[in-house]
Amino acid sequence: MENYLMYVLVAALTIASPGPGVILTINNAIQRGASNTFSGIFGIATGVFIVSVLSATSIGVILATSAVAFTAVKLIGAAYLIYLGIKMWQAQAPLNTHVELKDKSNIKCYLEGLSLTASNPKPILFFMSLFPQFISSEGSYVAQFITLSLTFCLLVIIIHSGYAFLSRFAKNKLQEPKGREVLNKVSGSVFMCFGVGLATSTK
Repeated sequence: MENYLMYVLVAALTIASPGPGVILTINNAIQRGASNTFSGIFGIATGVFIVSVLSATSIGVILATSAVAFTAVKLIGAAYLIYLGIKMWQAQAPLNTHVELKDKSNIKCYLEGLSLTASNPKPILFFMSLFPQFISSEGSYVAQFITLSLTFCLLVIIIHSGYAFLSRFAKNKLQEPKGREVLNKVSGSVFMCFGVGLATSTK
């Protein structure tokens, strides 16, 4: 495999860039417990792996070449982002200012992270353009592909865990009802903007 360290750097910078997954992790870290937060992170990582696998199959080719298929998946992903945004916007702050929200199970947080990533077709195109740059024709394609995919997933877990850890420091300032309300409004607005941006974007 060629330029593995360069791949790690590119992948890390991509993952660290603020996006729906990062916003979801930060929101969970501040408003929920560690268990919910890491369930969401593992869901995001699983979604990334699924997307990377799809990018190596005929499905990735179809999405890259078929405007209808790409648009259909894109609109589904956009609708889901807007739905999450509306839910966050409408969320009410608890009266007890020192109680973490516990209304979500770990499975639900995991599926939320999974759906958030897997419903967006753009990462498929990203992987389709990224992987060929770092796969050597002299080695096993499958082995190199698995290595690159698992590396990306591991980086997702590490970087998102870092975001979650740092977000906990801001937790005390956001435990008051007003702080939670602002966080919900900002997070919800960001998700809805991502959804609208995805819906109106082109390849």
